[in-house]
Amino acid sequence: MKKLLLIGIATFLVACGGVKKTQEAINLGDYGSAIDKSIKNLAQNKTKKGNQPYIVLLEEAYRKNTERELKNIAFLEKDDNPSNYEAIYNGYNDLRSFQQRIKPLLPLTILEENRNAKFKFRDYSDDLLDAKEQLSEYLYDNAEELMNNAVSKFDFRKAYDDFKYLNEINPGFEDSEQLMQIAYEKGLHYVKVAVVNQTQQIIPARLEQDLLNFNTYGLDELWTRYHTNPQDDIMYDYDMNIAFRSISVSPERVNEKQIVKERRIKDGYRYATDTDGAIVKDSLGNKIKVDRFKTVQCNFYQFTQFKTAKVDGAVHFVDLQTKQEINSYPISSEFVFEHVYANYDGDKRALDNDLVSLLNLAEIPFPTNEQMVYDAGKDLKMRIKEILKRQRFN
Repeated sequence: MKKLLLIGIATFLVACGGVKKTQEAINLGDYGSAIDKSIKNLAQNKTKKGNQPYIVLLEEAYRKNTERELKNIAFLEKDDNPSNYEAIYNGYNDLRSFQQRIKPLLPLTILEENRNAKFKFRDYSDDLLDAKEQLSEYLYDNAEELMNNAVSKFDFRKAYDDFKYLNEINPGFEDSEQLMQIAYEKGLHYVKVAVVNQTQQIIPARLEQDLLNFNTYGLDELWTRYHTNPQDDIMYDYDMNIAFRSISVSPERVNEKQIVKERRIKDGYRYATDTDGAIVKDSLGNKIKVDRFKTVQCNFYQFTQFKTAKVDGAVHFVDLQTKQEINSYPISSEFVFEHVYANYDGDKRALDNDLVSLLNLAEIPFPTNEQMVYDAGKDLKMRIKEILKRQRFN
């Protein structure tokens, strides 16, 4: 009973807190937030007594929001500035959206006043269509002008954004889809990518193929295309060189370590005797057994196969228009091959369990130098991916 009472009090406090925040939103002029909160609570249960305050708050917030938005739209329309078209369109769209969300909740009864909440609805269809047409023409003209007078790829990108927004609110407006595609293609940066070997060693072909396979990098680059096989009909903006400066592979080494282990272990039993040498028995007449111990010894030989490979290099970005290097990032990676195995001489019972497990392992062939370099280079891919995420082209 006490638990139920506590739950009830907690629920009441949460409800009161929600009403208070909704009222605060109205007081601050954040009518949209107040409408959202009220609709959310009433949609769950509009007849719940605890939700009565939200009906009153929704009525107030909707009225004040509608009055303010219509006054603001009237002012913007009177200003007759094309840059206001988007705000006018969004204003009508929001007014229509609030109406559509409230209508399914009606009627909403205010019990204390014995009346239904009042909401003045209006058909904004014509206003919205007019605003959309004006905004569409403005976006189209602005984007087309940006393309015609573009001085950089960023102008085409701005035009693309306008066309994209235009097609979201008014799909298929004139030839906006075709122009959007043209703006996109002209706004792209094209980057030639190559692996440069500045070492005296051969780079494994598999490693080079992996590094140049940009489909596996998982990049989300809207405005940058990386080409590992340059095309003659494309004017490239940047060079990206993955330069290998040094590749080092250590000699194959086997380190040996000897450990001498001793342990006292049980080795059968004997019968207990008294001082006279007679066998001692328990109360039931059974001979008493005593564990016999002995010390065993084992020579444990641990072998560690060890080999390392290290790759050092850098990623260079060059502006092909100015022929200047714009960025350079060092990259480095190391791969360590280590394998431990063991054998023994003596009594294996002297060994700890962790040492015994090594006895099941045997010597294995060392990786080739090519495999070591490949394994070291695989880690470079993640480093290059991080570089590509940070790199920004002008």
